[in-house]
Amino acid sequence: MGILVFIIFGVIVGFIARALMPGRQSMGVVMTALLGVAGSFIGGFLGSLISDRSVTELHTAGFIGSILGAILLLLLGKSLLGSSRGTI
Repeated sequence: MGILVFIIFGVIVGFIARALMPGRQSMGVVMTALLGVAGSFIGGFLGSLISDRSVTELHTAGFIGSILGAILLLLLGKSLLGSSRGTI
């Protein structure tokens, strides 16, 4: 049950990150979920370095950190793929 909740959380975080990121990102629901899950790991890890909480604990700062982590991944992907492709 925990994995399913984490995937749903990843989809929500991925959609929010894509909505906040300027430009068009052409990716499906599966890639959005992977983006959100990876962003959650990055945001949770960075948040756990700052606070006393665990990486897997859900809290407001972790949610914001997850979105920021997903946006960071979108920016990284855009810079690695370059502007020749146009979208990620």
